Amino acid sequence: MILRRAPDVLYAPVPVDTDRIRRQLNIVLVVAILDALLLVPLVYGFVTDSEVHKEILGPIHGIGFLTLLYLTARGAGERLWGWWFPAVVVITLGPPGSIVGDLVVRSKLRA
Repeated sequence: MILRRAPDVLYAPVPVDTDRIRRQLNIVLVVAILDALLLVPLVYGFVTDSEVHKEILGPIHGIGFLTLLYLTARGAGERLWGWWFPAVVVITLGPPGSIVGDLVVRSKLRA
């Protein structure tokens, strides 16, 4: 039995919609900046052992993190960028990885 490779027509590259990618990145960037702004007082609350900061801002930061993870995973699933983007979000716990990933994808769009 001889196995043959399928015709290259099946592997044609998907056209890149740069405007759509930029719109998705804008959403990711806005959520990342908001989550980063919440992260600063949250870290302050942990350093000063303030229960009010932790109890209020902790869950809000968690929702921001899950939103960033969802947005980047959805973009990877839609092949707007690679699965490295949500992985970086998980490793850096949210905003830093989202902002770095945003910069990387935008630089590839310019090239």
